[in-house]
Amino acid sequence: MSIFDDDKASQVPAVKPPEFGSADPRRYEDLTRVRLEDPSAVQRAASSRRRHPGLEYGRQNFIVAADHPARGALSVRGQAGAMADRRDLLDRLLIALSQPSVDGVLASPDILDDLLLLGALEGKLIFGSMNRGGLSGLVNEIDDRFTGHTAAALKSLGADGGKMLTRIHYGDAATVAAMEATARAVNDLSELDLIAMVEPFISVTSNGKVTNDLSAEAVIKSAAIASALGQSSAHTWLKLPVVPEMERVMASTTLPTVLLGGDPTESPEEIFAQWGRALALPGVQGLTVGRTLLYPRDGDVAGAVTTAASLLRK
Repeated sequence: MSIFDDDKASQVPAVKPPEFGSADPRRYEDLTRVRLEDPSAVQRAASSRRRHPGLEYGRQNFIVAADHPARGALSVRGQAGAMADRRDLLDRLLIALSQPSVDGVLASPDILDDLLLLGALEGKLIFGSMNRGGLSGLVNEIDDRFTGHTAAALKSLGADGGKMLTRIHYGDAATVAAMEATARAVNDLSELDLIAMVEPFISVTSNGKVTNDLSAEAVIKSAAIASALGQSSAHTWLKLPVVPEMERVMASTTLPTVLLGGDPTESPEEIFAQWGRALALPGVQGLTVGRTLLYPRDGDVAGAVTTAASLLRK
């Protein structure tokens, strides 16, 4: 089975996705083979894939996030290493992306390359994760270097944009350099007509651990700062957490905004109810969610995706 258009299939090695539910430890062996024998297959897969039909205001988009491992963030709900098994993660991503309601993916280069080779991104939006250098727990975590996709690489892959985590820590001098790097990335993406998805937080350090202030006031302040980064905001989106008083948050910006999920700690019912209320607000363009949907408590990825999709305006 070819994952590419018929007229281009002969140019590209096919990597057949495993059957859903397969536990064969060799089920993704072909990915390693193609990476070894024919690395250029990734670019060919990207060049031949069918693109997303386009964005439209009022039709909210559903994007699955899969860039957490690149920052060393492998836990889900306190379970260390929950995302460590790449085969299991790919299984879950393929289930999610097979749902017609899912519009695209946000991923680090390694995961995105796997998904391209597997043919899982036909007709989907693609966002690359650009800065993954602020490793969880690292001594200079706020100095979040751009170690992932570049704007030029995303353009070459036919991606729709790039995401950058931008933590603003008033007690850490590295914040200025991190903001400057984000501004440069916004400029680079804008010049190539790509979306800059900025994910800002006001961060603090408590007992040696960097955490994000999720009060409405802090999210509003982070959105105000992030919106002004770069020489133009014409291509800038915000990626914001769902917090109390979300009406005030969305009143603070005119930029298209997607909601993030974070590490799920509340019950699924509470999480979905919060998302539903936030998705009803003006300016909210959709969801960009990872762990909550890929690792639901009951293990039913397709069910979690279906429930989340039911909240979106289509």
